[in-house]
Amino acid sequence: MEKFSMRKLASIQRIKEINPIEGADRIEVATVNGWDVVVKKDLYEEGEKVVYCEIDSFLPIEPEFEFLRKSSYKKLTNGQEGFRLKSIRMRGQISQGLVIPIEDANKIVKRNGARTDLNLENIGTDVSNLLGIVKYEPPIPAQLSGKMKGYFPSFIRKTDQERIQNLTEDYEELKHDTYFVTEKLDGSSVTFYYVDGEFGVCSRNIELLETEDNSYWRACRNL
Repeated sequence: MEKFSMRKLASIQRIKEINPIEGADRIEVATVNGWDVVVKKDLYEEGEKVVYCEIDSFLPIEPEFEFLRKSSYKKLTNGQEGFRLKSIRMRGQISQGLVIPIEDANKIVKRNGARTDLNLENIGTDVSNLLGIVKYEPPIPAQLSGKMKGYFPSFIRKTDQERIQNLTEDYEELKHDTYFVTEKLDGSSVTFYYVDGEFGVCSRNIELLETEDNSYWRACRNL
């Protein structure tokens, strides 16, 4: 079974369970879908509806996120400021993402001018736009950024694969399939196409003009 979907950076979820962290008096670990997130002790209950933000989310400057400033503040090359979520370890416990009380998320939503009440949203609802949350994109080296020829071609299928931690409800179905184990390596997404006599090179989001110093085009010429 293949699942293709746009990544939900922030969504309405329920806390599946809460467990103590050995040696920790003020924090505990909450499980949301297949993710473990360190949270303040006694702040949440099992089964509670919350907003869950995935790792690599870039959170806007809001009072509710100010506690992240010391560890997560970033200023992007375009001048945008915010807080980047990444995997961290606290008291030996891996924490991946951030859990936000619905009440706090509603404050941000109302501050942004929306009239939506997140308490009424269904589990799994994507609320990234309502909260002003975008995906953190690290600065692109000059040799990779290139010159834009156009947007990513619409005739090429562009997909995002859902993370397995977000598919806990599908585990029973998924476990009956056959899988091949692969390893994901660090690198850059590139697409080559040849359509109606025209050849093109694309990065993850745009089509690139051919230039001598662009790494994508250099790789193409060396094939």
